[in-house]
Amino acid sequence: MYYLVKNLHSLLAYVVLAALIIAVLYVLNAWLKNKKFTQGTKKIILSVLMAAHLQFLIGLIAYFISPLGFANASKETMGNSVGRLYMLEHPLMMLLAVIFITIGYSKAKRQADDKKKLKTVAIFYTIGLIFILSRLPWQAWLGTGAAH
Repeated sequence: MYYLVKNLHSLLAYVVLAALIIAVLYVLNAWLKNKKFTQGTKKIILSVLMAAHLQFLIGLIAYFISPLGFANASKETMGNSVGRLYMLEHPLMMLLAVIFITIGYSKAKRQADDKKKLKTVAIFYTIGLIFILSRLPWQAWLGTGAAH
């Protein structure tokens, strides 16, 4: 089961990252060019929100069944940068990213002005993207280190 969850989490990570980058570029472009917040825009940002939540849920399952996740919590792990990444930094930053994405969607949904909606999504989704990029296990993605 662990390998299935791990592989699903890894595969979905590419989808979420690509969708989030596309959404950020889309809303930034729309905001800077004073475009309308359309139903299409809403569908794009809602899709990213749902994908991020699904990815976090699968990641949470992986965290508790992985030998590199919660089971690896120890003083020694905190002294090892790769161990600390998988056990603490990655899950924490992904949680914060999902929180920011959720806040961005929720705040934008309540605003009446299209420009404010786009600005809100652009800011919060970009922060989420930065958090994700800051703590992805790049060594596993690039094949140069331990995989989770």
